[in-house]
Amino acid sequence: MNNDYFIKQTSSIIEEFNLLKKSAIYDDLSDQDAELLTKLITKSKALVARIVSTKSEYYKDITLTLEKKYLNLGNQLNHIIGSVTALQEDLQNDFLKSYTELLHSEIFSDYIEIAKHLYENGYKDSAAVIVGSTLESHLRTLCQKNGIEIEIQKNEKITYKTAERMNEDLGKNNVYSIPNQKQITAWLAVRNNSAHGKYEAYTPADVNFMLLGVENFIAMNPA
Repeated sequence: MNNDYFIKQTSSIIEEFNLLKKSAIYDDLSDQDAELLTKLITKSKALVARIVSTKSEYYKDITLTLEKKYLNLGNQLNHIIGSVTALQEDLQNDFLKSYTELLHSEIFSDYIEIAKHLYENGYKDSAAVIVGSTLESHLRTLCQKNGIEIEIQKNEKITYKTAERMNEDLGKNNVYSIPNQKQITAWLAVRNNSAHGKYEAYTPADVNFMLLGVENFIAMNPA
């Protein structure tokens, strides 16, 4: 998911807070309805967890604020909106990309270039396998980044989730949009057909579209 999508969500929370504050008489919002304050606190906390996970410094700051029982709800909300605003500014300035994300991006870019070279030299099937495997690896790192389990217990054994299962879980957790999820399903189908020798089930044009699409998807959804 790109930053604009998340920036829009933070703006919505901040605008809701500003309207609430505008109608307040006191800076600590003590004259405001406690239910409204609690609702906005909950929405802010959920938003931060959804965007940068519960392990982020933004989320930890919110947790620490809520643990300060000497603060009333209004003051807690004031502090929490400060965390949301800080997150928004970092999103706007693209400061959230970590070294790990940049490293993953470089590694995946190398594999994409290999797949492109194979495709351009007439090896569409090998290109499909490589770009498909690259996509699966990226889905796995996206799950890890967003606190989504990548393993499942089946018949008393722990196994890795399939690429499609990870895709479904990432979609359900709003890591990216439903249209993205459906497109990834289509790309995985091309990869699976290639890996199982069903070379007539897809065309060179399908592989080319997949190469361009996966490259763009990884760039827009760093992990």
